[in-house]
Amino acid sequence: MKKRTQVWLPTLFIMLVASGITTAQTSVADKDSDSSAQLVEATEQYKASSGNLLSIQESEVNKAELALAELRVLVDQGLVARAELETSEQTLAGLRSQLEVTRKQIADSEHMITEILEEQQVAKTVAAAPVKSTVKLVSKQYGTFSATGTILRYSAAPFSLGGLAGIKAFFSSTFGRALPTSAVGQSATHNRLGYNHRNAVDVALHPDTAEGKALIAYLQSQGISFLAFRAAVPGVATGPHIHIGSPSSRL
Repeated sequence: MKKRTQVWLPTLFIMLVASGITTAQTSVADKDSDSSAQLVEATEQYKASSGNLLSIQESEVNKAELALAELRVLVDQGLVARAELETSEQTLAGLRSQLEVTRKQIADSEHMITEILEEQQVAKTVAAAPVKSTVKLVSKQYGTFSATGTILRYSAAPFSLGGLAGIKAFFSSTFGRALPTSAVGQSATHNRLGYNHRNAVDVALHPDTAEGKALIAYLQSQGISFLAFRAAVPGVATGPHIHIGSPSSRL
C-alpha cells in the first residue's frame, strides 16, 4: 500500500499544477480581454473627438483659402500690400499643417483599433483550437507545453537576458554560427506593438527547421520558457520566429 501511494502522489501533484496553470492562464486572458475592450473604447472616443476637430479645421482652411483668393485680387489691383498676402499664405499653410496632423491622428486611431480587434480574434481562435498539453519534469522544475497550428508554448522558469550567453554557446557549438537574434530586449517594433520585451529575446528561426527544433529542445531541457511562432500573428508576431522568455506583457 505504501508503494502505491508513492506512485500516485507525483501524478496527483502534476495534475494539480496543470489545473492551477490553466486557471491562471484563463484569469490572465480575461483581464487582457477587459483591458483591450477599454483601450478600444478610449481610442474610439479619441477618434470621435479628433473627427469633431477635423470638421472645424476643414472649415477654417476653406475660409482661409477664400480669403486668400480675394486678397490676391486686391494685391494685383494694388489695393493691399504684398506683405499682407504673404502673412495670409503662412497662416493658411499653418492651418493645413494642423489639419494633416489631425487626419493622421484619426488614421492612427483606426489602425490601433484594427490591431487590437485582430489580436482579440487571434486570441479567441487560439483559445478555441484543440490544444495538446503535457506536464514535464525539467531541471527539477515543472513546465507546461502546449501547441496549436501556429504557436508552440513552453512555460517554465522566468528568463532574464543574463541567460542568453549559455543559449548562444549551445547554438554556436552545435551549428558553427552565431545565434540569429532579431531582437534582444526592448525594440522599436515591440514599442509599436505595445509589448514589454525587456527580458526576452527573439530568434529569427522557423520552429520547424532543424535549427529551430534543436533550439526548442535545448530550451526545454534547460527549463527556459519560450513561444515559437510558425507564422505571423496580427498584433502579436510579425513573422515566424522563436521568442525566448515568458510571453510579453502589455506596456
